[in-house]
Amino acid sequence: MKYKPTPSVPHHGRPPETQRDRRRVRTLEYPVTPSAVAAEYDDVTRLLADGECNPGALVARSEVDRFESPEDLTTELHNQLPRKAVGEPFQSEGEG
Repeated sequence: MKYKPTPSVPHHGRPPETQRDRRRVRTLEYPVTPSAVAAEYDDVTRLLADGECNPGALVARSEVDRFESPEDLTTELHNQLPRKAVGEPFQSEGEG
């Protein structure tokens, strides 16, 4: 089966998420360690504005010991994305 990446379009300065991603984050048992998240996301690849990434690999390089909630994990995922991953640096929608 050929992999079809999820298109990534910046949305108000935040990385794109799919409903499946949000559900997956919410179904983890918290607190959760970065290694457990990396294992959960080992089969996921997301297409970004400048390349692609594996969310598990992003979390695995985090310096956080554990995530207390889905919000903590989502914030860390966003923080680990390279700046170029979501479009032009320092630009937001509406600037023109």
